[in-house]
Amino acid sequence: MQAEIIEDFKPVINSTKYLPCISLLMPFEPKMGLKKELDHKLKIAQDKIERELRENYPPEKSSPVLMKLKRVISELNYYTHKKSIAIFVSPLIDKVYYLDIAIEQKIIIDETFEIRDLVFSKKEIHKYLLVVLTNKQTKIYLGNTHSFIRITTTFPEYAEAYKVDYSEKVANFSDENKKKEILLNKFLMHTDNGLSLLLKSYNLPLFVMGTTKTIGYFNAITRNSKYIVDFIHGSFEDKTESELSALMRPKLEGWKKIKEQRLLTQIDDSLGKRKLAVGMKEVWKAASEMKGRLLIVEKNYIYPAEHGASPEIIYGTDLSNHNAFYIKDAVDEIIEKVISSGGDVEFVDEGVLKDYQKIVLIEYYGL
Repeated sequence: MQAEIIEDFKPVINSTKYLPCISLLMPFEPKMGLKKELDHKLKIAQDKIERELRENYPPEKSSPVLMKLKRVISELNYYTHKKSIAIFVSPLIDKVYYLDIAIEQKIIIDETFEIRDLVFSKKEIHKYLLVVLTNKQTKIYLGNTHSFIRITTTFPEYAEAYKVDYSEKVANFSDENKKKEILLNKFLMHTDNGLSLLLKSYNLPLFVMGTTKTIGYFNAITRNSKYIVDFIHGSFEDKTESELSALMRPKLEGWKKIKEQRLLTQIDDSLGKRKLAVGMKEVWKAASEMKGRLLIVEKNYIYPAEHGASPEIIYGTDLSNHNAFYIKDAVDEIIEKVISSGGDVEFVDEGVLKDYQKIVLIEYYGL
């Protein structure tokens, strides 16, 4: 099975419409479910595609593509540990991607492939961290679209655990309120240190709940302010997990903005670590070298280009230029490169990456 389009075919594909092109995107976790069940779902999708092909295309065009699709499906790897698959089939090519991202099932029969359809089919799971602060205890929860669970931390969650350590330091203070303030600050500092370690494992938007006073102390000492999406003021000490989850739902309605804010934080972090490619030429080079962990690009951004002296070099070109080195849209090809190497892709609204030439690529930190 071809892993990539043969280079010699590109000018032909770009100049001539070969119909039909089939895109089949669907969840595919053999380790999580029975092979029989996956086979059944694939058979249903295949039958649906066959009906549409027979209805809309003559046999001489539909039959070769359908035969190729059946072969591709029969050769799928059931030993993969991935979450989903993307199958692309046309009269000239066939491709299969085993993806680390969760996607919704989607069938597209069209004149051309749109690799962006794969990204648009991603399941939007609203994952976040919630820290509930009181002057006595810290509770941390991991929430998403379907669940809300408490995380067991490696640091003490009760302020009482730190009282002995600082009893001598506050012994000279006769003001009881002053003692409590010092102990609260120390407790919150330990909480923030533990949170810094937690955020390395859970790279997610962060919400903080607590009274106005406690949040005020925490906000003054935290080193994680750039990760905090919102402070939620109130007394939540006695709230159950289901009540806390319900309180979070209205906060997640503007998820797009939350996600964009988090992506900008990731961009800033990666820039500081020198693991960020900015602009088409840098991003193309890094993606070609299979360094792409996360591609972030503005919606509707299209970049016609030409190959340079080596495969890692491209130049912007005019849309009317259709020579042998012409790339109709380098953004789509970058998406394909990133997904093929196990990376992920996120689209943001126009203008969000105005300071980054519309496109950035966060590289793997280990490279």
